[in-house]
Amino acid sequence: METLILILILLVLGFNAFPIYAYFAIVGVYSLVFFDFGALAWTIYLVIGAIFLIQPLRIKFVTQKLVDFINKKGLMPKISATEEAALQAGTNWIESSYFKGEVNFSTDVHEEKITELTDEEQAFLDNEVNELCEMTTDWEIFQKRDFTPEVWQFIKDKKFFGMIIPKEYGGLGFSATAHSKVIEKLVSRSQVLAITIMVPNSLGPAELIEKHGTNEQKEKYLSDLAIGREVPCFGLTEPNAGSDATSIKSNGVLFKDEKTGKTRIRLNFEKRYITLGNIATLIGLAFVLKDPDNLLGDQKDLGITFGLVNHKKKGVDTSYRHDPLGIPFVNSPLYGKDVIIDIEDIIGGLNGIGKGWQMLVESLSIGRGISLPSVSLGGSKFALNVVSSYSQLREQFGLSINHFEGVEEKIAKIAAFTYMLNAARNYTLDAIDNGQKPGVVNSVMKYHATEKFREVINDSMDVLGGSAIIRGENNLLAHAYFALPISITVEGANILTRNLMQFGQGLIKSHPYIYKEINALRYNNVESFDKAFFAHVNLGYTSLCKSLFYYITRGSTICQKGEFTRYKQKVTWVSSEFTLLTNVALAVVGPALKKRENISARFGDILSNLYLITATLREFENNQKDENRDLVDYVCQYCFNDIQIAREEIISNLGGISALLPLAKINPFGTKAEDKLNARIVNSLSNEERLEELTKNVFVDSRENDRFSKLQKAVKLNKQNAKGFKTLKEALKNGTIEFDSIDVMLEQLVSKDLIKEDEAISMKEAHELKQEIISVDAFKIKQYRAAR
Repeated sequence: METLILILILLVLGFNAFPIYAYFAIVGVYSLVFFDFGALAWTIYLVIGAIFLIQPLRIKFVTQKLVDFINKKGLMPKISATEEAALQAGTNWIESSYFKGEVNFSTDVHEEKITELTDEEQAFLDNEVNELCEMTTDWEIFQKRDFTPEVWQFIKDKKFFGMIIPKEYGGLGFSATAHSKVIEKLVSRSQVLAITIMVPNSLGPAELIEKHGTNEQKEKYLSDLAIGREVPCFGLTEPNAGSDATSIKSNGVLFKDEKTGKTRIRLNFEKRYITLGNIATLIGLAFVLKDPDNLLGDQKDLGITFGLVNHKKKGVDTSYRHDPLGIPFVNSPLYGKDVIIDIEDIIGGLNGIGKGWQMLVESLSIGRGISLPSVSLGGSKFALNVVSSYSQLREQFGLSINHFEGVEEKIAKIAAFTYMLNAARNYTLDAIDNGQKPGVVNSVMKYHATEKFREVINDSMDVLGGSAIIRGENNLLAHAYFALPISITVEGANILTRNLMQFGQGLIKSHPYIYKEINALRYNNVESFDKAFFAHVNLGYTSLCKSLFYYITRGSTICQKGEFTRYKQKVTWVSSEFTLLTNVALAVVGPALKKRENISARFGDILSNLYLITATLREFENNQKDENRDLVDYVCQYCFNDIQIAREEIISNLGGISALLPLAKINPFGTKAEDKLNARIVNSLSNEERLEELTKNVFVDSRENDRFSKLQKAVKLNKQNAKGFKTLKEALKNGTIEFDSIDVMLEQLVSKDLIKEDEAISMKEAHELKQEIISVDAFKIKQYRAAR
């Protein structure tokens, strides 16, 4: 009994993260009361206590030997210069709370200020963006394989390429949130429009010049970039340098110009997948700069550098185009042979030499959280509106298809994912607009936004059936389906983002002690290592004690306030076990954890799902609407189930702890949502205002001949005439009228006083519009072959 009491006391100490001296004190008192220790035993105990409690003694007898052992065995992972730049680029944010096993929604989450659009930003969204959408259609863009000259000019004149450029240089100076909402609306009209405008505002010369350029470069380029007088592109990717951008082969060699005596750079490069490359006038080029003659110093390899190259320079070839799965946005290879530029053309001038990788990761630490998540969200909102509307119109076996359970399951997931993506977008961009650079979370956003959008579109294609697979002007989702692999691939392939970046970068950057330990070992600072290591040990023990207690109680005793407290409690429970499993994996696998990509990916799944749940709960509390409760339930249950799967797979693949797998299975974090939740979500979407709220900021053309506008009108008309169509069905079933054309049947209903004349007119219009909506495109053979 006494031993059990001691164990419980030690667990309580660990749960509350007491310092190490508390353990020695408790064990000492316990031994004094319950055991009759002799002088020798007490001497040993006091010596051990002194060694561990007095830091100079601990360093001499414990820490130094531990450091020597770690260095001898190579147990601490090394950080390369490129990894170091990536770690320094972003800031720690909410993800650091997950690594500490502590998530306080009152402070960590809800204190993040909400970004509101300015009047200017809202006006741009309501006017210029709508006008641009009205100037073209997705089908027209695909038929012409380009924008019209009028569209291009409008984009330039209205500064769509200058959304992120400060006003002092002639740009719009928009917030990240405004930038996102512009892309979100544009993609609901055409992905080509969104991609074309997204890229110059996400990654490229404008942002790099604004942040790292010389004053002369800012004055020379930014105003021209803002109004489209200069069209930018960013040349990074190469045949042998994709996700591993550090392996680029394009090079610049410093040489002395014999005519002027000036030091210049000779470039040779081959780039591919460059958006806007074919039409760009200003190329932001990544290359490795070399100084074989030591013109700038004693270093021959100066590292990755970014330069600005005019497309008219001799040796530049922009005459080719790629065809990315038939999506006609401008994407092309770039070639350069002996292209001469000046040192002044390096972004940042002399100070920018060798800083290219650092500039890139800083830019990506923000851009990944804005561009592609905005495309995915806008596309998901559009798909939800299309699928929900169409499924209400389309009937099979005398029933609207949205009432079939299989279809309900798909639509409910589309709606829940859309709500979740919107929540995660808002939380992430609020942080960015408040000055954060959440590199780890932005990797999460890039991966999950594009992957969830892939599921949304695939499920939408299933629901729409035949009308989704016949390409033509009437097909609203086919081109989004074609374009999906592009989003999955760019800005870091999703496989590598999941397997290497989310947890791999997050572990070192966001864990409270690992980076400190690595740096201490790197600089042989034993005292710093001592502090970090024993704090790390304390964190590991605390997470063990909390995990045990939360496992027994299922986290039900955790204090959380506000809505959905049960989910908040489970977030803390999962975070504690995530911290524990992370430290166990480090102990079991050591530095090889970096190479265990699948283990890393599963940890990344837990980390990212924790973020998605957190963002969803925050969104609900910021905009409390009871009708969204079912969506929050769906998202949280879905994500906790994903976390449970990752938890089981981690334990089963960590060797020494695989025996604990049954314990993880019998006490799961969560399970999938029940079918009845699907039905409630889908039924709510039949409310017009409800659907509009969930798909807010989707562009709806005011012209009646637009396909999407017709879909909206068809749903409204058929709802207005629901009573009349019910009467028609009952009359046919009862034999009151005979089956015939719609005109004849309506005449029979009117003649029998079952409906009025004006009702018949409205029902005919509703029926005809419905038939038009469920029709698909067909082409004359000549027309089809010409289009091909």
